[in-house]
Amino acid sequence: MTVLSPAQWHPYAEAHAERADALTRGHRERRRHGHTHPVEDFLFTYYPTKPAQLRVWHPGAGLALAQAPEYARRRWYSSQHGAAGLDVAAFLAERADAVEYIHHLISRTRARPARLSCFGLHEWAMVYRAEEVRHTQVPLRLGAAGTDEVVRAHPLRCSHFDAFRFFTEPAVPRNERPLTRADQPASEQPGCLHANMDVYKWATKLGPAVPGELLLDAFALAREIRELDMRASPYDLTDWDYEPVPIETAAGKATYVSAQRSFAERANALRDRLLQVTTALRAPAS
Repeated sequence: MTVLSPAQWHPYAEAHAERADALTRGHRERRRHGHTHPVEDFLFTYYPTKPAQLRVWHPGAGLALAQAPEYARRRWYSSQHGAAGLDVAAFLAERADAVEYIHHLISRTRARPARLSCFGLHEWAMVYRAEEVRHTQVPLRLGAAGTDEVVRAHPLRCSHFDAFRFFTEPAVPRNERPLTRADQPASEQPGCLHANMDVYKWATKLGPAVPGELLLDAFALAREIRELDMRASPYDLTDWDYEPVPIETAAGKATYVSAQRSFAERANALRDRLLQVTTALRAPAS
């Protein structure tokens, strides 16, 4: 293990906390006043990591921190010769199966070409012919009938199980194929916005094995993707200062695909960094 002195690791920890605070400031202020947000709250409800957890910097496996008793007390850390670092053996004793699954899923997703023909219709399929909408505080941009017509006019090509499982019952058979949790490693692909947001989820599930910079990079990307996801959704978010991406039009589709392609490239770069983490963790077992 490489040992970092306090003069080396303190600036990293402080800069990480400052960046995390900046990324979560809006959510924390709204929460203090009891306010909700139809776009950004998703990052703290669907993904259960709290702002206080995000601001804790971890150096990742292979680095130890001198004079860091606060780290020595953390889960999966151990202290040797006055330096605290991730105890990989202890971590794998509890999380080896998760490491294997994440490595397998991410590597298979990374190896596939991005499919850019879904146009974000998963959000539309979640309200297709529904009596109630998921986001009750915002109206449907085209109304219920107009929303249903968009779904009927387009093939559904969703490849992400955790979006598909929220489809309304009438929308399920309209998807190009059924999706299951067991088939997720065989269906995930890097053109999917939700699969790319989930890079953040996999980073959180690897806990202190993931360096702090990588965790916040994944969170920041998920935040950007969530905005496009909702701008392209059937909801009218103009009162929240979000300009719609009207995917029912040719121009809207072009805008969506352009952003989708960029997000796929950026998410794959993060997948490469996560795979470095999982590969290093799996090495002792191999």
